[in-house]
Amino acid sequence: MCEQTCERQLTCALSGDAEGPARPALLLVGGEAGMGKSELVRRLLESPAARCVPRLAVTFRTSGGPDVADPGAAAGSVPHPSLESALASVRPALLVVEDVHHADEENLRLLRHLLSDPPARFMAVLTYRPGQLSRPGLPLGRAVDYPSRLSVTRCSPPPLDERQVRALAGELLGAQRCTQEFVTGLHRRSAGIPQVVVDLLCTLRDSSGGRNRRHFTAGDVDEAGVPVRLAELVLDRAGALPERHRPVVWAAAVLGEPAGARDLATVAGLTGDGGHEALVAALNGSVLRETEQGRYGFAVPLEASAVYEELPGPVRERLHERAAAMLADRAPVPWTRVARHWQGGGRTEDWLRAAEHVAAGGCGESADGNPERDGDFGEGDERGDVAGGGDEARFALLEQVLGAVGLPPDKRGRLALNLARGAMFGPRSEGTARALRGIVDDPALPAAARGEMRLELGLLLHNQKRRFEEGRAELRRAAEELTERPALAARATAALANPFFPGLGLRDNLAWLRRAEEAAAASGDRTTRTAVAACRATVLMNSGDPEAWGLVERLPRNSPRRAERQQAARGLCNTANGAVYLGHHRRAGELLLEGVELAVRSGAPFLERVGRGTALLRDWLTGRWDGLAERCTGLAAEDGVANDARVVLALLALAKGEWAAAEDWLPCGEPRPSGASEPPACEAWEACEAPVATTAAGAYIRLRLARQDVDSAERAAAWAWERLRRKGVWVWGAPLAPWVAEAHVRAGRPSEAREKVGEFADGIAGRDAPSAAAALLWCRAVLAEEDGEVEAAFGRFEEAAAAYARLPHPYASALMAERAGRCAFLLGSDAEAAARRLGETVEQLTALGAVWDAARVRATLRAHGPAAARRRAPGRPSYAQRMSPREGEVAELAATGLTNREIAATLHLSPRTVEQHVARAMRKLGISSRQALAEHTEPAGRGPG
Repeated sequence: MCEQTCERQLTCALSGDAEGPARPALLLVGGEAGMGKSELVRRLLESPAARCVPRLAVTFRTSGGPDVADPGAAAGSVPHPSLESALASVRPALLVVEDVHHADEENLRLLRHLLSDPPARFMAVLTYRPGQLSRPGLPLGRAVDYPSRLSVTRCSPPPLDERQVRALAGELLGAQRCTQEFVTGLHRRSAGIPQVVVDLLCTLRDSSGGRNRRHFTAGDVDEAGVPVRLAELVLDRAGALPERHRPVVWAAAVLGEPAGARDLATVAGLTGDGGHEALVAALNGSVLRETEQGRYGFAVPLEASAVYEELPGPVRERLHERAAAMLADRAPVPWTRVARHWQGGGRTEDWLRAAEHVAAGGCGESADGNPERDGDFGEGDERGDVAGGGDEARFALLEQVLGAVGLPPDKRGRLALNLARGAMFGPRSEGTARALRGIVDDPALPAAARGEMRLELGLLLHNQKRRFEEGRAELRRAAEELTERPALAARATAALANPFFPGLGLRDNLAWLRRAEEAAAASGDRTTRTAVAACRATVLMNSGDPEAWGLVERLPRNSPRRAERQQAARGLCNTANGAVYLGHHRRAGELLLEGVELAVRSGAPFLERVGRGTALLRDWLTGRWDGLAERCTGLAAEDGVANDARVVLALLALAKGEWAAAEDWLPCGEPRPSGASEPPACEAWEACEAPVATTAAGAYIRLRLARQDVDSAERAAAWAWERLRRKGVWVWGAPLAPWVAEAHVRAGRPSEAREKVGEFADGIAGRDAPSAAAALLWCRAVLAEEDGEVEAAFGRFEEAAAAYARLPHPYASALMAERAGRCAFLLGSDAEAAARRLGETVEQLTALGAVWDAARVRATLRAHGPAAARRRAPGRPSYAQRMSPREGEVAELAATGLTNREIAATLHLSPRTVEQHVARAMRKLGISSRQALAEHTEPAGRGPG
């Protein structure tokens, strides 16, 4: 908004507007350090309107003297010695004066004189820090007698909002590495101050730990510390205060959040008017600010950390003790905050006592410290809602207490159990898992608590991904320890029956499902029985068993028990996901809509994120690509893992030819040759939900084939197929099997391809899985083409195209139409019809946004379409300074990041020819780098061209 005001004022000052002729203008830009004032004026000076007029830029230093320069002067020109001589020499139409708060009286007088009678076509932009003005509210030292013809406007650059912080973080660290938790923490700790945000991001980027991180979290923001320039600024301001006033600043740092004047004075130990005087001094010195009416603190939360770190230990402890005593007198008592201050004051017993109050009040315990009720599915979820509460500090406190030395076993067990009950829906699952892991095998832990605590730990690890195996081990042990508590045992065994998780095969999932059903029946609890029924529907739907649809219909959507409705919602969302992978997209959409609505209505909003991931995959498959990348990026940022969103982003990038981005988004890596240990990158495949992993593997194999790296593609194919075989849910092979067949055929091992296709056919026999059936047609077409049976291959590719169109899966249908067209050209029976069909395929792919695929099909048309070639006028067409269609096509692919060799393979050209096309396109566009092509190229034209 401030930048728009600048540009509008400049236009009006120099040229006038619809409301009247040009009139002089003054824009006062106020803002504290790091708000982007200098960047604002830099862009203004470089704007086209500013470049056409005489201009002068002035920056005042702390000495009061100016640095004066004419931005339009020739290189090597000597800067003006003073503002007065510069104004006399240049007579600027645009005057930019930065840091007016540093100007001395003589220069302020000169500026006041100029602005009291400015030229007709003139604009001045003055920047300053409000907190450092010698007279508050008066940038020029005193009031100016502005003439009525002068337009005077004041603006302040706003802090960055969370969306802008996310964009900046993505630019410096990579969007795929920036979780929503990280972005939110970064925005909160920096207060959106641009310079602080940049300094923190640069620290994280340049640190050795930052370079190796797959994802950044809020904890990384804290570990980055306080940027040097911010720490020096706040410490310098605090140090400039008289010594008697500094305790109010120390109190603000210890409290760590805005507080009222009375609270600050109490913690600071200032009585009478001392607290008032100290606070006014801190405000006038720009150390503290009024964050909202009647509440005062640091403008940037990180400033509190800078001051806190410099406090002497005894001073810090005394401040914490005063804060704890003050807060303990309130009703209700904010026990989490009280505990933090007792800990900071070194009062361990008081800290532990406060932690017990936190546990009793927030984690499902009664006042006497006993669990309120035994745990079944529904009650566990209800406790989780209470415990989660969004209070990260509560979980951090309980984690710290559990690590304390000398904590009595009964107290430790009680606190750990309360932490465990809130773990699934709490905000600190990583720290909670560490705390629970450290206590669950403690021999002093009460036996009654062990099984339930192990159950919660197992569920927590299971849902954290990357820890599936560890979570399964805990769940197996919990199932044995909870035989006397069947409702809880059902929770453990139902989790082990979930087919989405890798490791266990479908037979094992079904065996655990039977145990869950037995435990649910023994529990006598309706909610537990509903949860296990939802689990059975999930297992059957995802394996393509037609019986699943009847089970889904019987889930109790309208139960009077909220917890039972939650389990019905879970079943609907999970079966919707399975239906998408099966290819029942319309019915999946209905289940998803119903499941998410029921989840929200029954108080289980955490299922909404599951539903969003399913919707993203469905939209990819059904061709709803508009805005899909933005939705995927948003979910990946919120979740931090969101493998489904990441895989869809990789698939989109692959179709567009953005292969480097595709590799970045894929949650997997290349396995090493057989016999070698798998590299760390492959652990990410094991951390994906099983159907997502097969989809990711298919994308990875296709990417390696596109890059002509057949050996890597075949290794990945063998590796991924073994994991699909081990899982035994063959219908999930739909996005993988065709690319496995392609990889083996391209590697010269058709027998391997034929064996795996036969295995796939046997695995999906009798299953209700339209996607898998279409994929089998594709596989058989590939084998027929390899065997030289071109006519059979043509027919099967046509069948596959029709099968994918019915799903609908328009992208796969277009790929099959392309392959059918290639076969038609080889048959030579009707080249005109084949060319028309491929022309339609180009249009379909272009409409989707599949840039790379469309370019490849156009190249096939040029290579095999004689009719198209005959329609071209004789002679080489002249495009003068316009790009030719081929140059535009090459430039478009180069803009995606493809190398000349990769473009050459796509378009059936030589790398040298591609290099020449790129050079000519850059020359005609007037750019000097391939990176700039993305800003200047438009999608290539449709049709064979």
